[in-house]
Amino acid sequence: MEFEGKKVLITGGSRGIGKATAIAFAEKGARIAINFRTNQSAALETKKLLAGEGHILIQGDVSIEKDCKKIVDEAVDYFGNIDVLINNAGIYEHHDITKVDFDHWRKSWNRTLNTNLVGPANMCFYVAKNMMKHKSGKIVNVSSRGAFRGEPIMPAYGASKAGLNAMSQSLAQALAPHNIQVGVVAPGFVATDMAAPRLVGEAGDAIKNQSPYKRVAKPEEVAHAILFLASEGAVWSTGTIIDVNGASYLRS
Repeated sequence: MEFEGKKVLITGGSRGIGKATAIAFAEKGARIAINFRTNQSAALETKKLLAGEGHILIQGDVSIEKDCKKIVDEAVDYFGNIDVLINNAGIYEHHDITKVDFDHWRKSWNRTLNTNLVGPANMCFYVAKNMMKHKSGKIVNVSSRGAFRGEPIMPAYGASKAGLNAMSQSLAQALAPHNIQVGVVAPGFVATDMAAPRLVGEAGDAIKNQSPYKRVAKPEEVAHAILFLASEGAVWSTGTIIDVNGASYLRS
């Protein structure tokens, strides 16, 4: 779990899981490229927390095809190569089929799939092309337990994460001959800004009680699993999906 001198690109790296992951990698000696969409002030604050030097901020929206190339090109121009890609950027929004009209439904599906699945796919494409030149690399995609348990009021979210899982395992096989490993971390609820509104009051208590620990994950706990899959010792775990949900949803 040492990353001295490794160049790590993290999408959605300014807050929550991305922020915790950036801090953890930097503490292990990595140089970090923090991608953010619009919140530059949060990205700057995260960058200040990173140990070491040589870190960079890159603005871009992964749901926009040309931005994915821009993000990767800027990281490569700065670092020379990318050793690790963490596809963490993601969104979720309610679109309950029993309540919304078709326009709401269509827009939610388009936004969610473009951000959570097509965007990571494009990031993987551009980064893998760089990694293949160097015959080495690690890609870790952040999925969700929602890919397995269902998301009745956010079906596009569950579908996007299930697609991300399938894509990751396909790429693990495709990229293995190039010494590139691909893994997935699938958290349950995490104490992030994005999840905060759902974790208050009785509804929040119900979510916390889904785990026998009676709480949700800390971002640092998800980051730990991400770093494991990005480590040199995890080569034989390529294609793996690690559940990080505090036994709130179990599968076998």
